[in-house]
Amino acid sequence: MKQKHILFDLDGTIVRSDLGITKGVQKSLEHFGIYEELDDLKKFVGPPMVESYTNFYGFSLEQYKEALDVFHDYYRTVGIFECELYDGIEEMLDSLSKEYKLYLATSKPEREAKRVIEHFGLDKYFTFVGGSDGDFNTKRATKTAVIEYVLETNKIMDRGFAIMVGDKSHDIVGAGNAGLKSIGVLYGYGGLEEFEGANYIVKNVEDLRDMFLC
Repeated sequence: MKQKHILFDLDGTIVRSDLGITKGVQKSLEHFGIYEELDDLKKFVGPPMVESYTNFYGFSLEQYKEALDVFHDYYRTVGIFECELYDGIEEMLDSLSKEYKLYLATSKPEREAKRVIEHFGLDKYFTFVGGSDGDFNTKRATKTAVIEYVLETNKIMDRGFAIMVGDKSHDIVGAGNAGLKSIGVLYGYGGLEEFEGANYIVKNVEDLRDMFLC
């Protein structure tokens, strides 16, 4: 590939993170008398939280903010580390970092994203870790805004030399809005139906690595 810069999503692309996120969401919904199984809450992994609470449960913005406080009480202390790397991810990042510059572009708040990356010792592979600055009505609340932030901060002017890797439609749409090509990964939380507009689709981490190194 001619790309020199690879932007990665975090949840569902680098880490399997549904346990901590769904537990936090479960507690926040219980606060409102709504009881859900954890498997039914995986839809919260990836998209901005405000979209999920308002679209799936019809929460008002005030209810959303209240739910988010309950979620954060659990997630920031316990749930953030209830995750694991996908098999082969660190080996892939190690190999790719020798040939490309790697960046994180996640809808997760930047401070939390850095905690996760440092927890797994992956920070040495990334040139820059970029995340959101909030989940609603902030400068970097959308995936498009996060991608633009990563590109602009790192002075990546020729967008033909950058590509976005992610597991949800937000990654594909955000990349397209920013003028980047994209790769959808099927091992994460999104299905094939979410990858309309993706330039490439891969099944597993090995296939993703081979796209760049073979």
